[in-house]
Amino acid sequence: MSLAHKKTLSAALVAGALAVMGAASAQTVRIGNQGDALSMDPHSLNESLQLSVTGNIYEPLVTRDKDLKLVPALATSWQQTSPTVWRFELRRGVQFHDGKPFTADDVIFSIARAAGEGSDMRSYTNDVKDVRKLGDHVVEIETKTPFPILPDVFSFLYIMSKQWSEENQATRPVDRRKGIENAASFRANGTGPYRLRERQPNVKTSFVRNGNYWGTIEGNVINVEYTPIGNDATRVAALLSGQVDVIEPVPVQDVARVNASGKAKVLQGPELRWIFLGMDQKRDELLYSSVKGKNPFKDKRVRQAFYQAIDIDGIQRTVMRGASTPAALLIGPGTNGYDASIDKRLPHDVEAARKLLAEAGYPSGFEVTMNCPNDRYVNDSNICQAVAANLARIGVKINLQAETKGTYFPKILRRDTSFYLLGWSPSTYDAHNVLNAIIHCVDDKGAGQFNLGSYCNPKVDELTLKIQSETDQARRNAMIKEAYALHSEDVGHLPLHQQALAWGVSNNVRLVQRADNQMPFRYMSVK
Repeated sequence: MSLAHKKTLSAALVAGALAVMGAASAQTVRIGNQGDALSMDPHSLNESLQLSVTGNIYEPLVTRDKDLKLVPALATSWQQTSPTVWRFELRRGVQFHDGKPFTADDVIFSIARAAGEGSDMRSYTNDVKDVRKLGDHVVEIETKTPFPILPDVFSFLYIMSKQWSEENQATRPVDRRKGIENAASFRANGTGPYRLRERQPNVKTSFVRNGNYWGTIEGNVINVEYTPIGNDATRVAALLSGQVDVIEPVPVQDVARVNASGKAKVLQGPELRWIFLGMDQKRDELLYSSVKGKNPFKDKRVRQAFYQAIDIDGIQRTVMRGASTPAALLIGPGTNGYDASIDKRLPHDVEAARKLLAEAGYPSGFEVTMNCPNDRYVNDSNICQAVAANLARIGVKINLQAETKGTYFPKILRRDTSFYLLGWSPSTYDAHNVLNAIIHCVDDKGAGQFNLGSYCNPKVDELTLKIQSETDQARRNAMIKEAYALHSEDVGHLPLHQQALAWGVSNNVRLVQRADNQMPFRYMSVK
């Protein structure tokens, strides 16, 4: 099939899906997003859009409310019975969507599944030593070291039905790195407020209210129709014409037009997501570079040259149109442990960057491929184009490979990359999350699972372990500050900015916008 034919077919599928959605009932909310959840498997991809979509079907033991406060979900209470043991009292009378009862067996199974082969959630479970059943509705989770923030960590670890998974040969997660699918890719059986009704990947996914839900559904929405609309102009036009009720994101250049339309408004606010660049610092020779026989990114001077060559203020002004906050760390305001005193970027200095490259042995620069999504973050591919233009000024030629996240994430998660862009929201709203998942040296238990360039500083790892178990907040914050200062001194990653939320919402819809960019259907109402 030719590229033109593929584009025509894709446009026709989107148009067809929108036409069906146009006939929806008054208690239906129609959502248009720039990308799709890549699977219905809740353990297959640790990505906020994926977790947002599947989080309406599946539930964790503890969750976040509208104000991001930790509240009971499938566990009614939890307590730390010893420094390394947490006891969870499970909710009684809960049913999965197929009618099977929820019990401790499902919790034990789900934690083991999330920790197992193919899971993208292993950084949530890497400190779990054992999970024990004390009764049908009581479990104990033992950790390898004291872990006072375990409930926060588990707020995105969704519980699946052990029996359903076994009956449907879905006991292992869908492995996005290897392209392996199973029944959990396209079907779902959770305990959440909405059931999966129909799944057409990259076309439309439909949800229906769970009439047997154990909890309260505050909104009045019965049906939710979710359609990926990758083209910015098409997505905005769908909102303003009434074909969809909610879009995410609103392109920064269209915010004023949507607000002036009289038909919809843009909900904006800071998002707990930081955009950064990573570099392969492990291989002796980069996979995709003109440099042979060595790896320039192992040299801090090269990493710093890249950093100082990037005009982050120019990106904020021209690419993001002000809808971003330049950052020097991979965390920021709103994250527990953040310290503004070390959130200071190295200066943008092209001459200093050229000098650093020359000192490192690359006076004429070099070529390297940069991997970038074009449908995941706000203006992601435009950011990468701007970075490429900045780096060209110091002699670095970027071969930009921008692609849909459906192929992008499997590629970079295999570490089949030399230079890449990634965004991250700390799911625990705590600085430890980033230290453990992105900055920690990579191990085989899940630590450093998203440290895709394999940055490694044993001193930072030592601090990370202490931060995990420290209960004195002042000492803990001091260690967090030290760990992030070491990472900054190493130029372990290249921080770019904190992006802003921008949801387009029809005037007849009410919903809740959370800073973690999760979109719970249970809070949605239609006038």
